Amino acid sequence: MTDEDEWGPGILSAIRKYALQNAVEYNGSGKSGSVLGRLLSEFPELRKNAKELVPMISNQVDEANMLANNHGLDHVREILEGTNPEALNRQKQKKRIGLPDLEVKDGKNVILRFAPNPNGPLSIGHSRGVVINSEFAKKYSGKVILRFDDTDTKVKPPLESAYSMIEEEFEWISGVKPDLVIRASSRMETYLEYAEDMISQGICYVCRCSASEFKELRDSKKACKCRRKNAEESIQEWRLMLSGDIDEGSAVVRVKTDLDLPNPALRDWPALRIQHNAHPIVGDRYKVWPLLDFQSAVEDHLQGVTHIVRGKDLMDSTRKQTLLYELLGWEYPKTLYWGRVKLLGFGGFSTSSIRKSIEDGNFSGWDDPRLPTVSALRRRGFSPEALREFWIELGLTQKDISIPMESIESKNSKIIDRSSERRSFIESPRELQLIGDGTTDSLGLISIRRHPDIPDLGIREWDLGTGSIFISKNDYSEGLVRLKDFADVEIKGDTALIVSMEKTVSLPIIHWVSSKNSTEAKMMIARESEIDYAQGVIEDIDISAGQCIQLERMGFAKVEDISESNEISLIWLHG
Repeated sequence: MTDEDEWGPGILSAIRKYALQNAVEYNGSGKSGSVLGRLLSEFPELRKNAKELVPMISNQVDEANMLANNHGLDHVREILEGTNPEALNRQKQKKRIGLPDLEVKDGKNVILRFAPNPNGPLSIGHSRGVVINSEFAKKYSGKVILRFDDTDTKVKPPLESAYSMIEEEFEWISGVKPDLVIRASSRMETYLEYAEDMISQGICYVCRCSASEFKELRDSKKACKCRRKNAEESIQEWRLMLSGDIDEGSAVVRVKTDLDLPNPALRDWPALRIQHNAHPIVGDRYKVWPLLDFQSAVEDHLQGVTHIVRGKDLMDSTRKQTLLYELLGWEYPKTLYWGRVKLLGFGGFSTSSIRKSIEDGNFSGWDDPRLPTVSALRRRGFSPEALREFWIELGLTQKDISIPMESIESKNSKIIDRSSERRSFIESPRELQLIGDGTTDSLGLISIRRHPDIPDLGIREWDLGTGSIFISKNDYSEGLVRLKDFADVEIKGDTALIVSMEKTVSLPIIHWVSSKNSTEAKMMIARESEIDYAQGVIEDIDISAGQCIQLERMGFAKVEDISESNEISLIWLHG
């Protein structure tokens, strides 16, 4: 069987085109990976067959490169000119870093919205929406609306505490309050009035078909019997829906669209449905609730939203809402999309799954440091500036990408390093007696910089007192070592004899702390699915709750609490 027999002439022709195009662009050194990427962009349905396509692509790339090298690039261009002239017009795209420019009509203010479902507080993924929308608003002196899309009382029911948490997290991430806060659940009368008006106009109708019946008709591009009802009949059934006289699942309101639309999901899509579940804010007052595509479309219009930024997985939502806008004579907002970003190390967490895991007792709360939530990041000591820089730099690429958490951590390190004073934390401490000048009566004070690279932050002074110090049990071995920032010592048994204040290059350097300037400490460390604790002592000079510090040799940590007995609780941030 030939390649053409297996894949069809169209696929083979496309591969040849991209192979020749690639050879021209890269001077006879075209790459199979690039060709595969272009092919899958044109034929996304072939993604599942990518591995099977590689040998055929490699053959075509080799042939195209050979033509370019043996006969010259002009020869390849002539071939393309005859077969696929459009391929010669392709320009290599430069990777864009940062946010694109918005298309803004003269005299029109930019209005954006960030619209989470408050079934829990914000995740790291949500922070992208906060950053992008607030930055666009800042750039164009516009407004950003925080809108709670909370009309799903069944599948993703709202969490009452999430509303205030999200408002606070929005401000923490963006650095500003939203210009307007809206709860969709408090606007139900408006949505129901619009729905009734659309039913009266024949734009929508009440459908009593079962889900399976309607799907069969929809897929075959046939109208259901409910579609043929006049507006008065639909209004009567609509009133029964509102009064609770129709059971859940027995009726929906549909938007009347073209049944010949290529995408079945767009044909007479559902706008409102019956839900008898009580809402945590408005209770059981309403029996009919709008679906997100309807509620969001109406609210965007009422608030004058000019630009929508959303994931590319919501392109069908854009298409549905655009159809509704066309029926109503409204102008749909400009829409920009981003691809999915997966943070490696956090698996497939969703707000719903996190909520269930918390309720099941698997996590201590939304700020459990093992979770990819904004609450957890704040608790650990992340700077919101790191999130802003990360998302702005990534921009609005529609490509699905996986990024290690270290990418955000690296940005955070650069931001907090200059303000994070150094402190010594000695895990699993062993006490030694420091001996110098033949006496242990008093060894005086030593001065150490609060930050090795920023003299202006000043110094911290250790009182060596009678010479009691702590080193880690892991660092203990008899012989010569260098106590960091102090002296060469000889360790023997439980003593450390000072042998030189001058640094000997060849000696190992170990960390230590004076017992007079230290206190007991416990540090929480999140390790994927587990929580570990490091027990030890920490230098207690000028330490306060909420402070981020860099622990010598260990990385950044945040001071969570200082007990009445002066025991310090820390949470590890990152290295």
